[in-house]
Amino acid sequence: MDRPGLTPERLTRAGAELADEVGFDQVTVSALARRFDVKVPSLYSHLKNSQDLRIRIALFALKELADRVADAVAGRAGRDALAAFADAYRDYAREHPGRYAATRLRLDRETAAASAGVQHAQMARAILRGYGLDEPDATHAVRMLGSVFHGYVSLELAGGFEHSAPGALESWEWIVDSLDAVLRTRSTR
Repeated sequence: MDRPGLTPERLTRAGAELADEVGFDQVTVSALARRFDVKVPSLYSHLKNSQDLRIRIALFALKELADRVADAVAGRAGRDALAAFADAYRDYAREHPGRYAATRLRLDRETAAASAGVQHAQMARAILRGYGLDEPDATHAVRMLGSVFHGYVSLELAGGFEHSAPGALESWEWIVDSLDAVLRTRSTR
């Protein structure tokens, strides 16, 4: 018999919280069952397996991050929009390291196309339109932003900037300024 109140959505949210606590790689149906003090088989009416749970968490985190970034960039343009996008991304990763790790889960083509990952790329492209980039430069720039943000955040979360000056925030702002300068020099306007 199912435990009252268990739904795929509730399990996904609990899995996302668990990911932040113990790391995304440690999230399994067994770990989730322990969290709810139920037997593992009782969750299989809501989840197929641990991979299904991991995909659900990834989709949840992608949507949550997309909503946060959309709120941050609304009504902004140019460097201001770029900084808001970057800061929302970094803040989310720092506040929700397990969920952030989930956003990096490799999804099959169909699942990825239906995910909020598409919205991330669309927001990046919207910001880049303000820089007047044509193709293929716009695609290169989307990839550059994703690479720089992910690389920096990953190093920061791993403690890579804790033992030297200047502080991580100062470097982050320098990077955003540098990205803005690079994007302005690539403009076709």
